[in-house]
This record gives sequence, C-alpha cells and structure tokens, in this order.
Amino acid sequence: MNFPSNPMRRRFFATSLIALPLPVFAQSNTPRPLRVVASFSILADMAREIGGSAVEVAALVGPDSDAHVFQPSPADARRLANAELVVVNGLGFEGWMDRLVRSSGYRGPVLVASEGVPVRRMGREPDPHAWQDLANAQRYAANLRDAMARARRASAAEIGQCCASYIERLQALDREVRARFDAVPRQHRRAISSHDAFGYFGAAYGIEFLAPQGMNTDSEASAASVARLIDQIRREDVRAVFVENISDPRLVQRIAREGGGIVGGRLYSDALSAPGTEADTYLKLFAHNATTIASALSAKR
Repeated sequence: MNFPSNPMRRRFFATSLIALPLPVFAQSNTPRPLRVVASFSILADMAREIGGSAVEVAALVGPDSDAHVFQPSPADARRLANAELVVVNGLGFEGWMDRLVRSSGYRGPVLVASEGVPVRRMGREPDPHAWQDLANAQRYAANLRDAMARARRASAAEIGQCCASYIERLQALDREVRARFDAVPRQHRRAISSHDAFGYFGAAYGIEFLAPQGMNTDSEASAASVARLIDQIRREDVRAVFVENISDPRLVQRIAREGGGIVGGRLYSDALSAPGTEADTYLKLFAHNATTIASALSAKR
C-alpha cells in the first residue's frame, strides 16, 4: 500500500484506517464430535445411529470380518489411544480387547454395551451374541445413550432424541419379526447355522438353532458333532441350513448335502455386510436374517 507523502494527509489516512470496522468472525457453539471407537461393526452402527452428529465413530473389526479371531495391529492401538470413548460388547466376545487397551495407553471410559441384558449361558460360559434379540438391542441403545451423553453433556439432548427414535424403530421391527414367525408352524422351527450365534434369536422368536461349532468360531467342529448334526437333520426333518457371512460355507454345505437339508441362504451373525449391501446396518441385518430364516422354514419340502 502507498501512503501519501504530505504529513497532514498521512495523519488523516492513518486515522481513517483505524476507524475502519474490523471483520467479525462467527464463533460456533457446537461442540466437536465425540471420538468413539467400537470393537466391531454392529456396535459402531448403533453408536452412529444414537450419537447422530454429536459423534465420530470408528470400528476396529469391520464389515464381514470375524471378531472372534481378530488380531489387532499397531494402527488399532493408535486409534484407541486417540479415542474419548471405547465401546465393547463384553460377555467374553472380545478376548483381545484388554490387551489392546493396555498396549494403547488409553485411560478413558470403556462402555460394556451388553451391561444389564439377561445373559444366556452354555454351561458356565456366557453367550456373547446378545444383540441377536431386539429387546436386548434396546438395552444396548440405552447404555450407549447414557455413556455418550456423559461424555458430551452439551449434546445430551440430541443424543437422547436420536436414541428415542432408534428404540422406536427397534420395537417396530420386533413386532414385524414376531408376526412373521407366528405364521411358521412350531414343528418346523428348526435350523442349523455355522456357529452357535443365534441362541438369543431362537429364544426370543421360538426357533431351535443347532450348530457344528460352538459360540466361538476359533474352535474347529469335531467329526462327531458334524455326524450328529447330519443324523439329526435326517431324523428330525430339520428344514433349513444357513451359511454365515463370517464363516467358510463349505462345512455347512456338506452338512446340508449329506443330511438332505437345503441351504436356506446367508445369515449375518457377528458383522454387518459391506456398505451399500443388504445388511450394512444393524436394523437391515436383523430384518434380513428374520426374512431369510422365516422364508426357509416356511418352504415346502
């Protein structure tokens, strides 16, 4: 900028500059999103639904991946270290999580989302797949709401509204699923899945599930258990056998072939499907599973 050479004009020019209004920069009162890290894709989706714009969520175990056999990386430890809230399922589902928390140096709150659900047990072991009952999912939602609202009190109202809407959708889907299974004769409500992940679903909606593997996919199905299942299909007219998105389908396909059953489709047990596909949210996952199971059990043999 060129200043005037005349002293009087220079003083007037400087005074005029001082009198010019300074620019005003708007300041936002919106708090930055809460950084949430969830152990696996289903919990991450619930957290996004309930937190809305108040949260920023990442999942350690992504879509179509098996949390039972997950091996954390240094990048996962760094992600955890930067979190403000960590969300886990609990009930022994994430056997690797305690080690990861210690190695990451994370010192913030850890929410056990299944806290307060009625726990199904296999012998002494708790069944961790509690999200397979929509009534339990409502408890998950309330636990997530409370933990996120504590961590971001300024966003508590928004989080509460999102949670109330989500629970209404869970309740509506539960009514639809119950009506669908009411139409399936009780003597036909038997199915086989890859591993024992659908015990809560079966208890809630009156389906008997059998599986060659136990609750953890890290264990191998024994030849004896496979032989028993094949015999049971033949003896009890088990109507449908299902593969899972996280498991190798070949064992289940063999069981169906040798037992004379039919492969009734793909179920989503411990993980969402990839974004843009049929089960990329928890609500879509549950609706897909219910429709697939009911259709297979209702099919004529």
